[in-house]
Amino acid sequence: MNNGMTTAAMLAVLLIGMEQHVAADPPTVAPPSKVMKKTAQAAAPISQPGIEWRSLFDGQDLGSWKSTPFGGEGDVVVDKGSIRIAMGSDMSGITWSGEFPQQNYEFALDAQRIEGNDFFCGLTFPVGENPCSLIVGGWGGGVVGLSSIDGHDAANNQTSLCLEFEKSRWYAVRICVTSERIECFLDDKKVIDQPLTNHTLSIRDEVTLSKPLGIATYATTAGLKNIRWRPLPTANSNGLEKP
Repeated sequence: MNNGMTTAAMLAVLLIGMEQHVAADPPTVAPPSKVMKKTAQAAAPISQPGIEWRSLFDGQDLGSWKSTPFGGEGDVVVDKGSIRIAMGSDMSGITWSGEFPQQNYEFALDAQRIEGNDFFCGLTFPVGENPCSLIVGGWGGGVVGLSSIDGHDAANNQTSLCLEFEKSRWYAVRICVTSERIECFLDDKKVIDQPLTNHTLSIRDEVTLSKPLGIATYATTAGLKNIRWRPLPTANSNGLEKP
């Protein structure tokens, strides 16, 4: 090698270049904590605590709630601030006769099983133009799920789960309905998160008289109270949320 540079000089140049490469700033990477925070925010429930609840029951009389004429239904009375739906043969319940939104709302109530061993809250509610029902304590006392998803009822679709319910204990039931999904909560724990895209909603024939909004029981005496709803924000043409 005879180009005017000794072998030792060439090695020195190579070493200096390697040191400059190592000292260069590494590429910027977002801290893991920020990535986790974004994920948590995306998974947050759609409930809006800042929007006031609107009561659908004053604890004194039925108001716009009417006894549902299923045939063989039990008596419906207001007793000590709650609605008592007596056991029927087989269906009993109440249906709302006032105005109610079809979508983008949150609905909540407290429900208890007093007597019987089947569902004590069969909540039928609107989802756009199609109704659906949340069953709490059905099929022998423990099944929770939506009836129906893609033609399959609460005991036979992806929302079905089995829980234990104590008699005479109040359970907080809450649903959030938007054009994208149905979320259901029991005692503030999310138990159902059902997307609506590419799915068909319907109800069983037995609760047709509960439309558009109704609460039914099956061979069971139930208590209901704190019945209320509030609107959920929707997106306007600019993609911003509005109440």
